[in-house]
Amino acid sequence: MHKIHLDTDLGGDIDDLCALALLLRWPGGVDLTGVTVVGDTNGRRTGYTRYVLRLAGREDVPVAAGADTASGYYPYELGLPEESRYWPEPVPASPNPPEDAVRLLEHSIRQGASIIAIGPYTNLYLLEQAHPGILADANLFLMGGYFYPPRPGFPQWGNEMDFNIQVDVKSARTVLERSNPTLIPLSVTVETALRRAHLEDLRRAGALGQLIARQAEAFAVDEQIGRRFGDACPGLPRDMINFQHDPLACAVALGWDEGVEIEELRVAVEEKDGVLVERPDPAGRPMRVVTRVDGPRFDKFWLEVVSGEHSAISGQRSA
Repeated sequence: MHKIHLDTDLGGDIDDLCALALLLRWPGGVDLTGVTVVGDTNGRRTGYTRYVLRLAGREDVPVAAGADTASGYYPYELGLPEESRYWPEPVPASPNPPEDAVRLLEHSIRQGASIIAIGPYTNLYLLEQAHPGILADANLFLMGGYFYPPRPGFPQWGNEMDFNIQVDVKSARTVLERSNPTLIPLSVTVETALRRAHLEDLRRAGALGQLIARQAEAFAVDEQIGRRFGDACPGLPRDMINFQHDPLACAVALGWDEGVEIEELRVAVEEKDGVLVERPDPAGRPMRVVTRVDGPRFDKFWLEVVSGEHSAISGQRSA
């Protein structure tokens, strides 16, 4: 069974919730050694994370708040949407000293867990500051990075749109320069989609699926991603609600390889006008980089796992 530690900024963009749901519903199970929260707001994101785990019957998973949005790491406050629209009941905040998150991350690494970071890299930076050299030996999977533009038919975003890296350049640079991670870049994850067509299956997938459907409907109204990108980008479905950046990172970390290509690259990292730039360089650090994904195939796989259909299909095939 895979040992996984998730470092997340759950509570804003709903793909963090979709990623945690994938881990919780993964066929054969996942040994979730811990969840740390980054970019928190006085424990509110951590409270939401505990709520999701409780909903899934996984209150045994250790959880800790890490870097807070008020601590000066970010150029602006990392806001949260209106709670009453996204959550079925009031959710109590769960603050704690950020050192707790550093200790939990260290403990997971010492246990041999893979670390999946799907938010800003601030907690990993704090871990490296407390334990110099620990990232060099850690098995890291980072949602982020930008090596080439997206393929035609998808949003033609530039390097500056890579939120996880650009919102905290200092932390991201330290992490990339001191680790040997697998990167799941923005230019690949833009080929994935959570769709309106998925909502019916999600509503039948227990309390966790119903929560995703509730948040997806609210997010669709707030962000209008389908109107902004589904109509304009022929590579994306017109009924899309959101990109599945973070679930794809989790699937890659768990070994899903049915629709991805990964290359070994040496990468140099440099800062230009306040933007962190990653580029192939023979003298750079070795990194594994996801270079292609079959988006529709991944979207179908994610829905089958989270809705419980994947287990049923696998059971039928083996019968």
